[in-house]
Amino acid sequence: MGSTARKVSLTGIKPTGEPHLGNYVGAILPALDLADSYESMYFIADYHALTTVRDPALMRHYTRSVAATWLAAGLDPDRTTFYRQSDIPEIFELSWVLSCMSAKGLMNRAHAYKAARDRNREAGREDLDAGVNMGLFNYPVLMAVDILIVEADVVPVGRDQLQHVEYAADIAGSFNSIYGDRYKLKIPKPVVPEEGTAHTLPGTDGRKMSKSYGNTIPLFAPEAALKKVIRRITTDSVPVEAPKEPESSSVFTLLERFGDPAVVAETRARLLAGGMGWGEVKAQLTEALNERFAPMRDRYETLMASGSELDDLLAHGADKARKQTRPVLERVRDAIGIS
Repeated sequence: MGSTARKVSLTGIKPTGEPHLGNYVGAILPALDLADSYESMYFIADYHALTTVRDPALMRHYTRSVAATWLAAGLDPDRTTFYRQSDIPEIFELSWVLSCMSAKGLMNRAHAYKAARDRNREAGREDLDAGVNMGLFNYPVLMAVDILIVEADVVPVGRDQLQHVEYAADIAGSFNSIYGDRYKLKIPKPVVPEEGTAHTLPGTDGRKMSKSYGNTIPLFAPEAALKKVIRRITTDSVPVEAPKEPESSSVFTLLERFGDPAVVAETRARLLAGGMGWGEVKAQLTEALNERFAPMRDRYETLMASGSELDDLLAHGADKARKQTRPVLERVRDAIGIS
C-alpha cells in the first residue's frame, strides 16, 4: 500500500441465523458507514459457524442469507471487498502458524471458553470441558488470523467482543517478538461504538433484541408475517382512553427509530393526551417497517434465488481479498523459514 492509501477496516459476519432488525441497526449500518472513512473489508465467517451449525443445508442457507442481507442493505461490492472466509485458503495455513505462537494460558482466558466451563460448573458436571470442542477453544486464534491476514488497521466491535481484537494484537506481538527482524504483522486496533442506545433496539418482549432471547423482528419477513410478530410486542394494559408514556414502550421506541418523524410526533402527542391504543401504534410500526424494508426485501429475495449473481459477487470478492492475503502469507512463510 502506498503512503496515500486509506487504512483498512475489517468486519466479520457469522452466519448463524436469520437477519433481524437488531442486526441491521447494531451491526450492518455502523459497519457500512466505515466505507466512507476506510478501505473496508467484510467477510462471512462461515468456518467460525462450524462450532455450532452442523446441518450442511442450514450452513449453506445461512451463508447465502448473510451475503444477500448485506448486499440488499447497501454494501457495494465494487467499493468494498466482500468475501467468504472459506474462499481464502491463506487464513487456514496462517492459523496453524499462529497457533504455534499462542499461549494456551491466553486461550484459557477466552470469554467463550470460560463461559462454557462456567455452565458445566453450574450444572454440577465433574468434567468442566464437557461439550467443548477444539474449534471453540481455538476460535480466538482463527479470529486473530482473519484480522492479521488482511493487515487490518481497525476492527469495529462491541464491548463484549473487544477481547478478540486484544487477542489478535497479543498473538501478532508474539510472532513479531520472534520473527520481527524478518517480518512484522500489523497490530490492529478496535473501534468501539460510543455508549448509548443508538445501536441497540428493544425486542418483542422489551429486552434487548437478540436471537438468544427469541425476541427478534425478522428483517425481510413478508408483510403478513411481520404483522404477526409486531402484534406480539409486549405493551402495558393502560386503557385506550387513558394517557400513556410513549418512551416507556418498546413499540413506540421502534416506531421512533423507523417511522416518519411527523407521524412519530403526532403519535407521541396522542398517546400523552389519551385516546390512542397500542394496537394502532403497532399498525403504524408495521406500515413503517414494510415501507422501509420492502425494496430491500425484493433485492434480498432476488439474490437468494438459485442462479442469481450472488456467487459471482462473492467469488469476485475472494479474488480481491487474496491480492492482500497471499503476500502476507508469503512474507510469514519466508520469516519462519518455510519457502
